[in-house]
Amino acid sequence: MPKLKTRKAVAKRVTVSKKGKAMMAKAFKGHLLTSKNRKRKRRLKQRSTATKANSAKIRGMVPYS
Repeated sequence: MPKLKTRKAVAKRVTVSKKGKAMMAKAFKGHLLTSKNRKRKRRLKQRSTATKANSAKIRGMVPYS
């Protein structure tokens, strides 16, 4: 059976934890930051886990991690 190809765009954005959860950065941190308060921006810095349905899809796109 041939090797599976990794979706490079997904691999650059997502890491898979040891338990198989997809860890990724949160959205809404790119611009318009002056209107967001400090607490909100601090929370947006943290990494979040994808939902179960999305993490299954992501693990299919990044097979060897």
